[in-house]
Amino acid sequence: MTRPPAHITPYVEVLGEALAVEFFLAFGGSELYLPRRPERSMVVELTGPDKAAMLAERLGPGIVRVPIPKPWLAAVLERDGCSKAAIARRLHVDQTTVRRWAARARDRTQLSLFET
Repeated sequence: MTRPPAHITPYVEVLGEALAVEFFLAFGGSELYLPRRPERSMVVELTGPDKAAMLAERLGPGIVRVPIPKPWLAAVLERDGCSKAAIARRLHVDQTTVRRWAARARDRTQLSLFET
């Protein structure tokens, strides 16, 4: 599993990585109303009522602004075998942006010769 940034960790913990990717692709950048007891909504259609209720419990019921974690999404999609071009199309970004995100992710995992 690709480690998610702190601001999306609750989503990934509740939904799981694969469903979280679909959730962010569907709702990222929008405001959603999460009721305590979800019945019918686009969130329930995607996640199911149990996961939607767990998400509301974890994030707090009410209106939630869903983040758009594009660098994390790109890392997960690339790990799962998507080409950089396909990722760029799916995330509506330039292909060089996807390459830059991948380079930054590699730099973070690279051990430094100068740090102790």
